[in-house]
Amino acid sequence: MVLIIDPQQAGISGNMVIGALVSLGANKKTVKEIMEHYGSYFGQITINIGDVDKSGIFATFINVKCSDHQAIAYPSLLETLEGIKHEKITPTILNFAKKVFKTLAIAESHVHGVNIDKIHFHEVGAADAVADIMGASYAFHELGLTDEKVYGLPPSLGGGRVKSAHGNLSVPAPATLEILKNVPVKGGPVNHELTTPTGAALLVNMVDEFSEFYPLITNKKVAYGAGKLDLEYPNVLRIVSGTSPIPTDNISILETNLDDVTGEVLGHTVDRLMEEGALDVTIIPTIAKKNRPAHLLRVISKSSMNDILAETIIRETGTLGVRTIPYVHRNIVSREIIPVEVDFDGQPKTVRMKVAKIGEEVVNVTVEYEDARKVSNELKMPLKDVIRFINQKISF
Repeated sequence: MVLIIDPQQAGISGNMVIGALVSLGANKKTVKEIMEHYGSYFGQITINIGDVDKSGIFATFINVKCSDHQAIAYPSLLETLEGIKHEKITPTILNFAKKVFKTLAIAESHVHGVNIDKIHFHEVGAADAVADIMGASYAFHELGLTDEKVYGLPPSLGGGRVKSAHGNLSVPAPATLEILKNVPVKGGPVNHELTTPTGAALLVNMVDEFSEFYPLITNKKVAYGAGKLDLEYPNVLRIVSGTSPIPTDNISILETNLDDVTGEVLGHTVDRLMEEGALDVTIIPTIAKKNRPAHLLRVISKSSMNDILAETIIRETGTLGVRTIPYVHRNIVSREIIPVEVDFDGQPKTVRMKVAKIGEEVVNVTVEYEDARKVSNELKMPLKDVIRFINQKISF
């Protein structure tokens, strides 16, 4: 299964996440019970769950009514959460909720320039936010989504200004921007806060990978969680559940032209980049400015590694700049390494086979180069003959 969290149209908040997860199939009664149970330790709270029409879209609305917005220190919040017991909240669910709160605390500490232990939550520490995070954490795990591939699309942030415990702040709130570092986002399209800090914190902890486009999936179910505002367009968070015959991920491509670097330096740079976490490195002969022979260094990278790898390229080659092509869509097949024993005319050798599949269908089988090379050296047999022999003996 594959899950897509789509906050492109109307952003994301805590109650929108829960609404979408309830619409997707999470137990409505238990979600309400957990939200009120945990929220009541921080103030007076009532939860109503119902279906609403948002500009023609049928969505689930989690209406949180809270009469007490007390501030609470981050360490005290964690201590209180540890002391609250509920039969449906496992240690795994509680730890996930604590990660969400830690994301919020780190963002607030960076924004205000204070140690994380000194952070006092205001809006995000009130009963409604505690209820949102605990309810969302439970629903996410109840649906088994921690075992699925979860994609996130760029959230709309909104605009204008919003009242807070720190006065009137520009939208998006500073903590929201801090949480969404290295995540693709969208502005507007209205002068309202569309993505809240709580929504952003849930998003980054639920998502495995962010994408600017929908990945290739077969759509099985679409769920909608409603926001409080009535806008000129559907104020809903969309979650799409489906299957993907070919898994996908997003990568970045880093490039630079090199016309004054020796072969030794190029070879060493390739090694350093792979050590630092590059997925692949290639060097392509080319012609640069003034008709000089040159090399195009191209690196495939996870987006989170872009800065580290770009710095490595600059330090190792002396180049003055590195081009970054972010969020390139890539289809990938599942791969499994399987050790097998091959009898070479009375001499058994164990080699690893790389088996590529689309679903359950085997589409390619290759022997690991290093294993084939080792057998070639041991048997004094040409490498091409070793590979051909293994391919004749092994079938999947």
